Amino acid sequence: MIRQWDCLDYDDLARRTRLIGFDLDNTLANSRKPMLPDVAARFSELTRHIDVAVITGGRWELVVSQIIDVLGSQACKANLHLMPTSGTRYYRWVQGAWKRVFSHDLTEDQCARASASLERRARELGMWPEHVWGERIENRGSQITLSVLGQQAPLEAKQAFDPDGSLKRRLAQAVAADLPDLKVHAGGYTSIDVSQQGIDKGFAVRELARLNGLPVGRMVFVGDRMGEDGNDYPAAQAGAMGVAVNSPRDTIRFIDAMLERLGQREDVRGGAQSGVIGQPKAAELSEAAERPRLSVLPEQAV
Repeated sequence: MIRQWDCLDYDDLARRTRLIGFDLDNTLANSRKPMLPDVAARFSELTRHIDVAVITGGRWELVVSQIIDVLGSQACKANLHLMPTSGTRYYRWVQGAWKRVFSHDLTEDQCARASASLERRARELGMWPEHVWGERIENRGSQITLSVLGQQAPLEAKQAFDPDGSLKRRLAQAVAADLPDLKVHAGGYTSIDVSQQGIDKGFAVRELARLNGLPVGRMVFVGDRMGEDGNDYPAAQAGAMGVAVNSPRDTIRFIDAMLERLGQREDVRGGAQSGVIGQPKAAELSEAAERPRLSVLPEQAV
């Protein structure tokens, strides 16, 4: 189920929600920019009342600069679940450091084939412009990403390049035909992501639910690309309540409405809670370690 942020029954949502997940670019922050102070303050306060996840197609370094580096002093890091590169990696705050719970990386051969196909097909389809803003193809370890206009392209240019998404869809289909063993999907406005099969934000939501022992239906996911061809849509397909926003301004209003209700809930229960999920349990990490193709690194600090 997907609803616009201003068409929600917030009282009911606050009663049944145990975790709130967010997309990053154009949801919590402008593309590749840190959260603005008013967003960061509300986001940080939210972590004091409920578990919060960030699931983004961007790499870990962007999560650090856009989220971690601007958290307020009141933020409860232990209640944060950070999943860069569309959920192929998962980080938690454990014993005073960010530690990687799992990593689902591509092989060298897969990275090479993905990069070659992305460039070749983009050139064939006329999607390799002469002027770009920064790097076009980025190896994120667990994900190869082509940004047609470059990694640093301004939002206005990206929105104007392919307004109906048809060029991006054609490119994704062409690359997918070259890489039947990998997952190819349209990411942001002008980007194509390549990862292991089955990896998207729906995978991330299901892993969050499984590893933390909560029903997917008790999760909310907030994003700006909730249309059927958007990269936030799989989170709703997986069973989370999808909340559509258009910008960080909308996200502020959503968080304010949730904070008001969550605060009332805690007044009834007798004070703020330190989180409903808590730290990763040894048994959960052991179970994750036994899953095929999933590399669990609970002791690796970053």
